[in-house]
Amino acid sequence: MDNERVGNDCPLCSGVQVRPFAEVRSRKFFRCEVCRLTYLDPQQRLGPLEEWKRYRTHRNDPYDEGYRKFLNRLARPLLMCLGKGAKGLDYGCGPGPTLSVMFQEKGFAMDIYDPFFAPFHNVFSKSYDFITCSETAEHFFCPGAEFRRLGRMLRPGGLLGVMTQIQEDDEAFVHWHYIRDPTHVSFYHIHTMEWIAREHGWNMERPEKNVVLFQKNSIKA
Repeated sequence: MDNERVGNDCPLCSGVQVRPFAEVRSRKFFRCEVCRLTYLDPQQRLGPLEEWKRYRTHRNDPYDEGYRKFLNRLARPLLMCLGKGAKGLDYGCGPGPTLSVMFQEKGFAMDIYDPFFAPFHNVFSKSYDFITCSETAEHFFCPGAEFRRLGRMLRPGGLLGVMTQIQEDDEAFVHWHYIRDPTHVSFYHIHTMEWIAREHGWNMERPEKNVVLFQKNSIKA
């Protein structure tokens, strides 16, 4: 994703309380003791071409009922919170935008963004009532910058829905299938999500196991 950084301070909170966490098949992972983010050694990230080739293999089909069922884990709780006329953004839509189609079918106007497949940078100057971020946050090279960007695009009272597999078992990390994807570089503990909420002054709910809803304060700072 965007905003690659140099150095090994935490890419979420910029903290320096970072320690080696695990090494799996020569890939080195670090853990931040402040926000509990676990992340891949920045020197071992794929380059843009390798990332693009990997993403091209994804088969995200808006007509695939199984894929829609999976995405409904995020869509359903968000839909329950949205008012008529809300406008949304699917951030990290991938090669086969589907969440945007699902929300459009429910009557909501949608924009899409993806650095490889929908690089519509005009979205950064817009504001939204809700933003979906499905299976995207684990690809963030610099999640701190990404969440700040998302916060800026949210209107007061707006909702950010994040779906990513939450890292819960440190001992099982080395066997976790989620780290096998070379484009997965950032892994979030539930305490990491709580840190993000506190940092931005957002309310947070966890309606599904791997789904977090953030709500921006309705009063502008």
